Amino acid sequence: MADLSLTNIAKSYGEVSVLKGINLEIKAGELIVFVGPSGCGKSTLLRMIAGLERISDGDLVIDGIRVNDMPPAQRGIAMVFQSYALYPHMTVRQNMEFALKIAKKSPQEIDTAVENAARILQLTPYLDRLPKALSGGQRQRVAIGRAIVRDPKVFLFDEPLSNLDAALRVATRIEIAQLKEAMPDRTMIYVTHDQVEAMTLASRIVVLANKGIAQVGTPLELYERPENEFVAQFIGSPQMNLLAGEVIETGEITTVKLAGGGVARSAVPTVAADMGLKVNVGVRPEDLALTTGEGLFSGTVEIVEALGEVTLLYFGAEAGAPHMIAKLPGIHADLRHTHVTLTADPAKVHLFADGRSLLYR
Repeated sequence: MADLSLTNIAKSYGEVSVLKGINLEIKAGELIVFVGPSGCGKSTLLRMIAGLERISDGDLVIDGIRVNDMPPAQRGIAMVFQSYALYPHMTVRQNMEFALKIAKKSPQEIDTAVENAARILQLTPYLDRLPKALSGGQRQRVAIGRAIVRDPKVFLFDEPLSNLDAALRVATRIEIAQLKEAMPDRTMIYVTHDQVEAMTLASRIVVLANKGIAQVGTPLELYERPENEFVAQFIGSPQMNLLAGEVIETGEITTVKLAGGGVARSAVPTVAADMGLKVNVGVRPEDLALTTGEGLFSGTVEIVEALGEVTLLYFGAEAGAPHMIAKLPGIHADLRHTHVTLTADPAKVHLFADGRSLLYR
């Protein structure tokens, strides 16, 4: 088991700053997922933890020991890369035992570690095969097995499923979740751009943006209580709708007159001083519903995507109309070019001022 502490971590390349002010406490046994847009520094931060990138400033502490200047091999860390990086001329067994042979472990220790990892990852029938005789998912499991045999304190995963097709991604994601259950005392840090991976695997998610951390929380905390507009729109697919408006009634239920003419009611409480406050009203596509009465948005459906279990309605092609997406349960293919009104439960309506959620004032 290993606790990690990142204090004021920064990374720069010459005068170009990539990350700054990263403060994060990771508890032993957690599966932490780093997410964020391309170029936000997810992989760079992971590589600094691994020792593959120099830390420009700040302190990285693993199990109470500052490891900034410690070589990667001495940090008790094993890394699984996006590419499998398997030796093509070696069998699965030889690939998995290679690092242990370099470490001069005894044959008995090596056999025990390989057999245990193969059992956990269901690779026992494939130990004598070459990588070219394996599927992509099996190759990635071998790469994970190569990390397991080292019995590290911390596992680092750098977008390990990116090279797999959709079906294999689902299957391998489930296998990683099962691996975590089989090794509950091991700390894991996982980098991905896939929200489904983040939401289903993580104990906590770290959202990176603008060279720092935008928010840290459990998957549902980030989904239900985003601290800012960036997190609100980054977590969830399709992304949250934002509509400009002005507060016209305050209290436990806040009423907002929208620039497009609708009225939104939110369970985010406000005070008398908030009267007239310019806000953005946030509502997720899946929280919208059709109504025949007053709603927060009315418009003509321009595009319909009927996916079977849900239907996506797209609005906003009209001049000056806000771009909106609604995600309705069931099939509504007949709504294209139809004028509809949408509403939402006040408990599902978010309010943001100057980019920050009013819940966190």
